[in-house]
Amino acid sequence: MTDLALSSSLVSASLHADPAFPRFHPRPAQGWINDPNGISYINGRYHVFFQYNPSSARHSHINWGHVSSPDLVRWEEHPVALSPQAGGPDSAGCWTGVVTLDDGVPTACYSGIQDHGGHSQVVIARGSADLVSWEQDGHVAASMPEDPLVTAVRDPFIFWFGGARYAMQGAGLADGRAALLLYSVSDLNSWEYKGIWLTSDHPVAAAHTPAEIWECPQLVEVPSSSGGSSWVMMFSLWLSGDDHEHANGVGHLIGSLTIDPETGLPVFTPTSGGKSDLGRDFYAPQIVQLAYGSAESSAAVAEPAALLWGWANEGPGRDGRRGRAQEEIDDAGWSGVLTHPRVVSVVDGSLVVTPAPEVGAYRGASVATGAAGSVELPGFAEVLVRGGDGAGSGSVELVLGLGADAQVVYSGSLAPGEELRIFIDASLVEVYRSGSVATTLRSYPAPGEEWQLTLPDGATADVWELTLPE
Repeated sequence: MTDLALSSSLVSASLHADPAFPRFHPRPAQGWINDPNGISYINGRYHVFFQYNPSSARHSHINWGHVSSPDLVRWEEHPVALSPQAGGPDSAGCWTGVVTLDDGVPTACYSGIQDHGGHSQVVIARGSADLVSWEQDGHVAASMPEDPLVTAVRDPFIFWFGGARYAMQGAGLADGRAALLLYSVSDLNSWEYKGIWLTSDHPVAAAHTPAEIWECPQLVEVPSSSGGSSWVMMFSLWLSGDDHEHANGVGHLIGSLTIDPETGLPVFTPTSGGKSDLGRDFYAPQIVQLAYGSAESSAAVAEPAALLWGWANEGPGRDGRRGRAQEEIDDAGWSGVLTHPRVVSVVDGSLVVTPAPEVGAYRGASVATGAAGSVELPGFAEVLVRGGDGAGSGSVELVLGLGADAQVVYSGSLAPGEELRIFIDASLVEVYRSGSVATTLRSYPAPGEEWQLTLPDGATADVWELTLPE
């Protein structure tokens, strides 16, 4: 076991050969990572698994990596949790899935692929009480549905409603629609397929979550500012030929969950939706339901109701930002980072995403208070921008470098009274707008380059260096 806050990620990241390596977003020092998996809060610890290739910075030979924390700040790295088993249903990779408690036993339910290019199946693995050791016996809980319309299935997610346990998987259909498949899961070892639950031709889904396959489906119950709760369904919007470009990004639907009186099954009715992140470098988020309403929880956690992590990948520059070629990624020896944990809620019918309060523990020495105009920022920084109360509305720009080589990494409007909270962690930028969703971006400082923040008239910024808590 390695304490990431003391060695292999957070502190030792400052010694990492690559200055673009993030210091405040825990991940192994080497290798490829992508989708967050199996996020859970069990026995007083947050567990975050992720798709992981420890052997190279390329997307192949996918295992499950594993970190855990008691407080979302101090992280420990654990041994690889799940690995492809020769001759097993996951011989070509242990892909996206969840971790749940099954009669008190930590259990991973994930997409296993036996042959490259083949269909996935839901594979079950049982874990130790501390989730560090796992037994993979190749048990398959659900196979490809016997429905010629369903051509692709992946990424199981489990939820509770009305005292019963259900699961869903993302899917693609032969006619080009994305779909969601529903399962009844009274026995975690054997899932009962209930059919196609929702498709992208639903008018609300067509407007907000267009895709050929709905990947990484999520469904959680979160508080609503109007009182009570709303159900949030989130999809990663896969298109053929994406190759990790994710042009459609991640979308969500907001609605209600009721029981069909005839079938006794849940019915999700979407009423609104939108983008779940406004950046091009965000994909495959996973949300963990903590405690709310009818949701089953492994611990008595009152707030927040749900936490979200997403994946920010490396890659070619987007939207005018400088990127990295595959050769540079290979030389660096690592690829991919997970975002800060994010709190999910619904305010005035719209999704609101904020950084988990715990990440405030990284706030160190003050660099500037009430700064205006153009502000220099450290390479590891937190910034709080406030819009002026008067007529000082306009745009905020975050720029890397000077002169002809300068690149605008982020540009966004700022209305009077509005706030932006910006985190810079080497090559990862997260911008949180009050009352809205986040914007996740990657950008790679060249040697000697500095960050500049330009503010509109009337706006001010408080700036802190990021440091490690003692």
